[in-house]
Amino acid sequence: MMKPLTIALLGALLCASLPAQQNAVTPSHTNLKVGDMAPDFTLPATNGEKVTLSSFRGKAPVVLAFFPAAFTGGCTKEMLAYQANSGKFEGTATKIFGISGDNTPSQKEFAKQLNVAFPILSDFATRKVMADYGVLLPNMGMANRTTFVVDKDGKIVHIEEGSGAIDPSGAEMACSRLAHK
Repeated sequence: MMKPLTIALLGALLCASLPAQQNAVTPSHTNLKVGDMAPDFTLPATNGEKVTLSSFRGKAPVVLAFFPAAFTGGCTKEMLAYQANSGKFEGTATKIFGISGDNTPSQKEFAKQLNVAFPILSDFATRKVMADYGVLLPNMGMANRTTFVVDKDGKIVHIEEGSGAIDPSGAEMACSRLAHK
C-alpha cells in the first residue's frame, strides 16, 4: 500500500513532467455528439463504491468531467471549481463525477487534499471508458479534458472539450436547462 506522501510525490513528479507533454498534445475530439446515448460503464470510485452510469437513468442527470491527471494545475482547478459550485448542481438533482486514468489510491489522496465531496472514478485498469467516450490520448494513457452532461434518459445533452471544460458553468447551465424542462 502506498503511503499518502509517496502518492503526493508521484503526483508532483507527474505534474512537473506534464507541461512539456501538454504542448505536444493535439486535443482529440470525441466521436460522440449531443443526442447520442452515453456509453454505459461501471468504474470504481473514491468513496469505495462502484458507479454504474445506467443506474441513474430515470433518476438524475449526470456530469462526467474527464480530466487528464490528478495533482496537476488544470485538473486541480477544475475539480475545485466543481466542488465550489456543487450546490448549483445539487439544486438540479445532478450527480457529478470526475473521471481520470489515475489509480484509485491516487485519486483518493487527490480528493482528500482538495476536500472534494463528489466521487472521482478511476479508468486505470482498462482505459476502456475513456476510449468509449473518445477522450483517450492513447500515446499518453490519459484523458483529453472533456465534460459530458447526460440527461435522465441517458442521452448526451452537452459536451465541452479542452481548457474551456475547466470551468463548470457550461455544464451547470445545461443541467439548469434540464431541470426546467
